[in-house]
Amino acid sequence: MTDLIQDMRAPVAEPGTGQVRTGSAVSRIDGRAKVTGEARYAAEHFAPDLLYGVVVSSTVAKGRIVTIDDAEAMALEGVVEVMSHLNRPKMRSFDIHYKDMTAPPGSPFKPFYDDRVIYNGQPVALVLADSFEAARRGAALVRVYYHEDEEGHDTRMTANLDRAYKPTGLRAGFEPPPPEKGDAEKAWKAAPVKVEAEFHHGVEHHNPLELFASTVIRGEDGHLTIYDKTQSSQNSRWYVSHVFGLPKHKVTVRNPYVGGAFGSGLRPQYQLTLAVMASLKLKRSVRVMMTRQQMFTFGHRPETVQYVKLAAEKDGTLTSIMHEAIGETSKIEDYVEVVVNWSGLLYACDNIKLGYKLVSVDHYTPMDMRAPGAAHGMVALEIAMDELAYKLHMDPVALRLKNYAERSPADDKPYSSKELRACYEQGAERFGWDKRTLEPRSMREGSELVGWGMATGAWDAMQMFARASAVMHADGRLVVSSAASDIGTGTYTVMAMIAAEAMGLPLERVTFQLGDSTLPAAPVEGGSSHVATVGSAVAGACDKLRLTLLRYAQSAADSPFRDKRLKDVEFVDGALRLKRDPSTWVSLATIVERSGHDRLEEKYLMLPQMLKQRKYRRMVHSAVFVEVRVDEELGVVRVTRVVSAIAAGRIMNTKTASSQIVGGVVWGISQALHEESHTDHRYGRFMNHNLSEYHVAVNADIHDVDVIFVEEDDRIVSRLGAKGVGEIGIVSVPAAISNAIFHATGKRIRSTPITPDKVLAGGP
Repeated sequence: MTDLIQDMRAPVAEPGTGQVRTGSAVSRIDGRAKVTGEARYAAEHFAPDLLYGVVVSSTVAKGRIVTIDDAEAMALEGVVEVMSHLNRPKMRSFDIHYKDMTAPPGSPFKPFYDDRVIYNGQPVALVLADSFEAARRGAALVRVYYHEDEEGHDTRMTANLDRAYKPTGLRAGFEPPPPEKGDAEKAWKAAPVKVEAEFHHGVEHHNPLELFASTVIRGEDGHLTIYDKTQSSQNSRWYVSHVFGLPKHKVTVRNPYVGGAFGSGLRPQYQLTLAVMASLKLKRSVRVMMTRQQMFTFGHRPETVQYVKLAAEKDGTLTSIMHEAIGETSKIEDYVEVVVNWSGLLYACDNIKLGYKLVSVDHYTPMDMRAPGAAHGMVALEIAMDELAYKLHMDPVALRLKNYAERSPADDKPYSSKELRACYEQGAERFGWDKRTLEPRSMREGSELVGWGMATGAWDAMQMFARASAVMHADGRLVVSSAASDIGTGTYTVMAMIAAEAMGLPLERVTFQLGDSTLPAAPVEGGSSHVATVGSAVAGACDKLRLTLLRYAQSAADSPFRDKRLKDVEFVDGALRLKRDPSTWVSLATIVERSGHDRLEEKYLMLPQMLKQRKYRRMVHSAVFVEVRVDEELGVVRVTRVVSAIAAGRIMNTKTASSQIVGGVVWGISQALHEESHTDHRYGRFMNHNLSEYHVAVNADIHDVDVIFVEEDDRIVSRLGAKGVGEIGIVSVPAAISNAIFHATGKRIRSTPITPDKVLAGGP
């Protein structure tokens, strides 16, 4: 111990030059690996004797499989097996075994379970071969014959609104609309100023760069190591273990890199089931990857119809808010979203009535897509608010400030924090909103009409439970672990920053491990909750490790830290030192080395303070300001300028957080102007199932995007003061664009996408 004391008193240069601080702008730790190809995704892990699987998709929407003719495929060189419901290995039968951690109420889809076909594009066979090329050719040779259902199929959502029903089941993250407040109908009828509007939003499909894939590597002992495109390695492991009755220790799922997801990877997709099924049957390693067309055969943002009524006094005071939504779901599950609830959370009003129903059709169950529910519900509310502002001859920002809610209108709870007013003020100033003329068609540049619009955004500030471990090694390296996921949001970097700051280490000496089901438990990466959840767990583990290191430093009788508490010391540049005497310090590596261990580890379970949190309404807010230019002769809309002001608690990394908001804005522009999947109802099939005909925003569509983070610190949502920035970036961007188009043209368009034909026609 004498050497340790000598090290403590050794005269050295004062630490403090290499630390990273949360709130700074730090480049992604994983950035180099991604741009150099070092990062390997789900379909890029190899194993000896690997089989390649290509899925055969159904061509009918409803019926039974009569015959599968695989003779030509099996005769092809390299083809090993054609698997289907006829020759699959044993699977469990109860619905509960197929329910993953995010499943909605109902009966989950069971791939290859029987001969029943419930949607067009359903996987009906899997061709397995020694090469991908042989498997793909074999899949083209498989002939499947069906007996179509005599009743036929029905994929028409809007034609069946009369049979809409209220969902009764519960789903994690879904909060049913609250009971009516006051008498909204009576107040609406009595009001001097009213707005009534109907909205329609078409189907949208996820199109991440990385196709969905699963590589199952079979060990000699039968252990399955699965590389899966997923937003939760532990959710995928849970699913595989339950479906096939495999012990937990026999399955490891990894997702160290995910090439985009934002909801599409919340639930295990069918390629995972098929890859595991084939590996178990053939006792070999197997990879199954979807084609781009097959990316349109599982889940989508549901088609939605909304009805909004707003009423106000002549001074702009809201007297009634009514918002009803009808969403699409499948015949097997009740997929639900929080669509209308936002209308009871933003604006002060004594009379609020909200409703939500579903219509089931013969499509696959819809799925979460960035800001599910809010991406539609907030659009309808914010366009209606813009309409009301024009009826009142009020500035749209002034109307929102007039009805600014200091407490949650629906339940009268205080907000855990709310800096929306600052979002309006800072966003408007940065945008130059005071130079806006009120009248439509009053701004022009050259041959284009110019319009300025704005909208409010809102999203939940969520926190779940998580575990994390922090290990300090004798060489001075810190390794922090949790089974989190990084879908491109910057999780690797932010968690390393939190740990580096807590332990006083340079960022390059910190490693954050994620994407492995064997690591400490983490929730599914969704809802913009990872920083508040996993980040808090990381901070907790580091706090415990700091205390452990201090105790070991106190172990010598003559230690200068002997009677010191954590408040008396600081961790700086890999050292523990006295605050009052910076010349007295000891390196963390030395503490570990002299402790008699090669590593010191602490674990932490982060549980939300639910009793405290439930007393508050916890939300993220934004104010979006948009400039559009419209060529009326062609109906072409260009979004030339966007300012998005965000209140999302403490920002851990301004660079990755800004990137998240910019990405959300890009997606919002895409949702507003481009994205829609079209169904040929004769076949019940999405027809534009490719990136040629499913239009998304490209570089030429994106111009100036400016992000503002207003100052906010929320210790109720998380110990870090952070909320989340993933979803809020997209919320209400389409509404602001629609409002700007009205300002430019005088044409109110209430459906997305706002395509040139709608601009030329002036609606709907």
